[in-house]
Amino acid sequence: MTTIKSDEICLVVPLSNQEAWDLAQFLKRVGYAEFRSNAVDDEEAYRMQEVAGKIRQALNQIGYAPR
Repeated sequence: MTTIKSDEICLVVPLSNQEAWDLAQFLKRVGYAEFRSNAVDDEEAYRMQEVAGKIRQALNQIGYAPR
């Protein structure tokens, strides 16, 4: 069981198998440049990239791990 800190949230998002696979593929392919082009500064881009990594890891743990 995961412990959620008071300053964190936990998302539950219903996805089809295809949607989960497509998101996992996207998160595998996206790089810092894409985050940076959509962020106000480097700090925000790194935070966005870190969150994407958390989502990618969660998808990986349930079997959505594109090679």
